[in-house]
Amino acid sequence: MARATHLKALALLPAFALVGMTMACGAGGSGAGDVGTSSSAAAPGTGSGDVGTVAKDDALAAMVPADVKSDGKILVGQDQSYPPNEFQDNGKAAGFDVDLGTAIGQVLGVQMEFQNASFDGIIPGIGSKKYELAMSSFSITSERLQTVDMISYYKAGTSLGVLKGNPDGIKVDDLCGKKVAVQKGTTQVEDLDKKNAACTGGGKPAIEITQLQAQTDVNLALTAKRVQAELADSPVVDYAVKQTNGALEVVGEPYDTAPYGIVLGKNSGDFGKAVQGAVQKLIDSGAYKKILDKWGLSAAGAVTKSEINPAS
Repeated sequence: MARATHLKALALLPAFALVGMTMACGAGGSGAGDVGTSSSAAAPGTGSGDVGTVAKDDALAAMVPADVKSDGKILVGQDQSYPPNEFQDNGKAAGFDVDLGTAIGQVLGVQMEFQNASFDGIIPGIGSKKYELAMSSFSITSERLQTVDMISYYKAGTSLGVLKGNPDGIKVDDLCGKKVAVQKGTTQVEDLDKKNAACTGGGKPAIEITQLQAQTDVNLALTAKRVQAELADSPVVDYAVKQTNGALEVVGEPYDTAPYGIVLGKNSGDFGKAVQGAVQKLIDSGAYKKILDKWGLSAAGAVTKSEINPAS
């Protein structure tokens, strides 16, 4: 995730927060930690519109390695606590990444099976071949490209979320001495570490950083006023504002915009080319835009060209 998540009275909790409360914590960075069983995608129409189905492309389907498609499905690692990109709806995987991933599978003639896991364990799971693909709002970074292949499909920045009215006067460029929540394993953790070093190096109070396993827990910590702010991907903070009926707001503009990448094992070869080709086909056909519109993602983040391992 660029990816790098919150308590008010239960009566005021948004649906996505309640989902997060029901999920058991997984393991940390070891990659061992599933936090749920595999789940199929929710039926089209979970969001604001039905994106329908797309046609199989025989040429692209033929590029998927035999050992991947032999069982007719691709096992996808995903942290389903990051609405609107990926979350659970009545026990089913739902969200932008789920719809786009499902459409990629349709183009390639395979079913995408989404496995709920802790975010910081997904890329290690790709390395151990536990997952055949990962699609969970991973920002493309030079560090990640050293160990995996990544296919670009959307651009998102980091946003700062606070309580409505910003009662603590939080500023994006000055978080020193503030209580800030963030999801473990995300690029926002690295961002906060840099900001914190600047605070202490300049003789200012350290940032009180709270790292939580799920993004929904980060959102919950903020609405409960256990922290004063949160950092997360821009679509995620925007969605949290909507789902809390304006109990939260965004401060400033998104920054450090970077592309999301679908994750495959390093040197993925034809598999990577097939996935990239499927994303491009969805972009060119207009199906991609329908999925963006369904989940309210900004058109400013849309890509017109999907790439394998673009320079970060």
